[in-house]
Amino acid sequence: MKLGIVGLPNVGKSTLFNAITKAGAEAANYPFCTIEPNVGVVTVPDERLKVLHEMYDSKKTVYTTIEFYDIAGLVKGASKGEGLGNKFLGHIREVASIIHVVRCFDDPNVVHVDGKINPLSDIETINMELILSDMEVLDRRIQKTQKNLKGEKGLQSELDILKKIKEALDNGMSARTLELTNEEREFVKSLELLSFKPIIYAANVSEDEAVSQTDNEYVAAVRQFAASEDSDVVVICAKLEAEIAELDEDEKAVFFEELGITESGLDKLIKASYHLLDLISFLTAGPQEVRAWTIRRGMKAPQAAGRIHTDFERGFIRAETIAYNELVQCGGNLATAKEKGLIRSEGKEYVVKDGDVILFRFNV
Repeated sequence: MKLGIVGLPNVGKSTLFNAITKAGAEAANYPFCTIEPNVGVVTVPDERLKVLHEMYDSKKTVYTTIEFYDIAGLVKGASKGEGLGNKFLGHIREVASIIHVVRCFDDPNVVHVDGKINPLSDIETINMELILSDMEVLDRRIQKTQKNLKGEKGLQSELDILKKIKEALDNGMSARTLELTNEEREFVKSLELLSFKPIIYAANVSEDEAVSQTDNEYVAAVRQFAASEDSDVVVICAKLEAEIAELDEDEKAVFFEELGITESGLDKLIKASYHLLDLISFLTAGPQEVRAWTIRRGMKAPQAAGRIHTDFERGFIRAETIAYNELVQCGGNLATAKEKGLIRSEGKEYVVKDGDVILFRFNV
């Protein structure tokens, strides 16, 4: 899973990236210090793996991972090449979803590219550049579809969808705000429109406000806007996250307790990303390895097996499945679980659930 961190220059993007990946990306108080996207790979925390590891004394524990891309600050005119904009927009096209860092703190020592703190204006600037870039893509696609329409009458429905999106973009609406059928959604997804990508707004606040866990007027405005397009908001303090990143696990626990914080900004972003992309994890467990595998909610057993190896999907026979909580209650003893009738034999139509511990049977 690739997540792109974007925002105007000097809103805390690279500071946040450094904090959550410890990758050491340059964080400077001037625009465009990030040109090529820095990439950091982080593990997704999952307490269930720790429990299973201890239960089976496994030789190896493998967490699922997320790639964070620190994409340079966009500015007004990026879609026309301002501030190396076309290059940055191309980087956004490669990610599954966008984390838009929005400045929600006052600090006279950190310059704002527009000279004022206005998160809604910042959001509008970024969204409009994504929309303008998409309009160029759509114009070319509409022309091509109209040209081929005479020979392929089935293209009319495709043209209707393209014009529907174009009308929304012309009115300043992001493609992700449109109400679409599942079939239309799959088609629009194939267009790789930037404004169609799901988005999380990361409201970057001061340390005091992060500790008090109360919304300031900037955060409240961001929440209201995000609700209008059914997007998520995560309140973080990039500066505080940078301090937390330097601590070991024991020090973090003490630090969190002293500040009254229950989870890090990284944990919040991961949860929001899983919710936004509708992802879940199933588990495999045994003495050799315990591991989490990330899939989309609603995926059936053969396709989930294919995440492990294509042969598992091709030669799928059945999935021997038990819920994580039930396995723990049996102390990891599969014989006990079988006696209690907790292990299920599921076929090709079984929809995998979050926390399923699965052994796939296959033959190729």
